[in-house]
Amino acid sequence: MAKVLLVLDDPSVRSALRMCLSEASYTVRECGTALGALRAVLDEPSDVMVLGLGLPDIEGLEMLKMLRTVSDIPVVAVADRQDERELVRALGSGADDFLAGPFSGAHLVARLTAVLRRAATGVVPADVARVGGLVVDSKRREAFLDGVPLDLNRKEFDLLEFLAWRPGVVVPRGELFKRVWLRTYRGERTVDVHLSWLRRKLGESAAQPRYLHTVRHVGIKLEAPQPARRRPVSQ
Repeated sequence: MAKVLLVLDDPSVRSALRMCLSEASYTVRECGTALGALRAVLDEPSDVMVLGLGLPDIEGLEMLKMLRTVSDIPVVAVADRQDERELVRALGSGADDFLAGPFSGAHLVARLTAVLRRAATGVVPADVARVGGLVVDSKRREAFLDGVPLDLNRKEFDLLEFLAWRPGVVVPRGELFKRVWLRTYRGERTVDVHLSWLRRKLGESAAQPRYLHTVRHVGIKLEAPQPARRRPVSQ
C-alpha cells in the first residue's frame, strides 16, 4: 500500500481526506504544519505528499522550495480556490500536480494514483527541464527560478532553454550562436551581452555565478548551485 503524507492545516479536512484515502487502501500519516511535514519526510519517507498551501507556520510555496532541497517525494499541492498564478507558482516551486478546491476525495485519489504511476515509471514531462531551483517549460515557453516566474525576452529564453537541457555540459559560444541565433558565428559580443542580461535576471554575475559558469577559452555551462560547504569548527 502506498504511503501518503497529508499536510493540511484544517483538522476536519484532514480527517475527511484520511478516511477517503484509507478506504482507497492508502496508508495515511498527517500533520498540520510545514516544519512537521519536513521532519516527517526525513524521519520516515512516504510515497507521496498532499500539501496544502495555506499552512500556519511557513507559506506552502516556501515550504515546497525547502522540501526540494532534501527530498524528491512526489507532491500534489492543494488550494482552497482556483488561482492560475498560484498553480503556476506551485508547479514552478516543485509540485508534481495541483488541485484546487472544492474537490472530492475520489478526485484526489485519482490524482495521487496518476502521480504515483508517473513516479514508478520514471516518466517526467518531456517538455520541462529542471536544474536545481530553475524550471524551464519549453511547451509554454515559461521559466521559473525558485518558483518565481522569470521575465525573459525571446532570445534570453531560447538561450536558457538550450543550456538547461544540457546541464553540466560546456557549450562553446560559437555553438550557442549557431543553435540559438541560427546564423554563422561572427564573434562573442551578441552571446556575451545576452548572457549578461540572463545572469542579471537569475540574480548572479560573471564574477559570482550560481547557474551560468564560464569555462575560460572553452564556453558556457549551466548547472545547479552547489550547497555551501560548512567550515570545520576549530577545537
